[in-house]
Amino acid sequence: MADTATAHAAGPASAPASAPAGAPASPVPDTRVPTVIADGVHVVYKVHGSGARKGGATAALSRIFSRGPVPGMREVHAVKGVTFVAHKGEAIGLIGSNGSGKSTLLAAIAGLQPVARGRIYSQGQPSLLGVNAALMNDLTGERNVVLGGLAMGMSRQQIRERYQGIVDFSGINEKGDFISLPMRTYSSGMGARLRFSIAAAKDHDVLMIDEALATGDAAFQRRSQARIEELREQAGTVFLVSHSIGTVRETCDRAIWLEAGVLRMDGPSAEVCDAYERFTSGR
Repeated sequence: MADTATAHAAGPASAPASAPAGAPASPVPDTRVPTVIADGVHVVYKVHGSGARKGGATAALSRIFSRGPVPGMREVHAVKGVTFVAHKGEAIGLIGSNGSGKSTLLAAIAGLQPVARGRIYSQGQPSLLGVNAALMNDLTGERNVVLGGLAMGMSRQQIRERYQGIVDFSGINEKGDFISLPMRTYSSGMGARLRFSIAAAKDHDVLMIDEALATGDAAFQRRSQARIEELREQAGTVFLVSHSIGTVRETCDRAIWLEAGVLRMDGPSAEVCDAYERFTSGR
């Protein structure tokens, strides 16, 4: 990635001579710095159907060492030959119907889902924030803030300095002292807001958000959109998966439309969202 960014940014040592009148202008070099490159990415995973065998450890070992096909097992080709380049300073919305491969693609970029074919290159370590990201339900929100910060590489001093800001940003204490209660007492929306707040407390090279903004109220969504804008200004890249086309329009300058695992369109968010809405209204 470093070589790619340098090559894009490199220019001639001195200005070239003027082109003759009527000659085509030289192309302007692309000086943007890539942060994620997906090159013909395919993601395939296996799932057990209703007829799959069940059992304990012995049955599992027999399935692992069995040479024949496993009854009830089927392959899902979730992402099919997706290619794109993301750059620093971009906020990219991923849209598409349910099951179109959006979350699977993010998991592959984060290194959580193996790629069957193709390659993914990234600058730095992409951070995936999902509504279902695992925090420890038996621990208090306060302890989860500390653990989440440590997991992202923050020092204990940084966590102490940013702790109150994380709690205030999440808004979970607006109706009581919920931060001192176990996470299992939180609603799904409260948990999602706290996860986003923890992730947003740190600057990321690449931050990927999976539906987290759909769970908050209007005030939280405004705070989230403002924070995403700050991340972009700090030369980060933000990916946002959302079924809310309005959120993608307001938050992202670019959108990628996946349908049945295939990249249907990639371009300015307004144009891609318009095309997707025409597609869904015609079905």
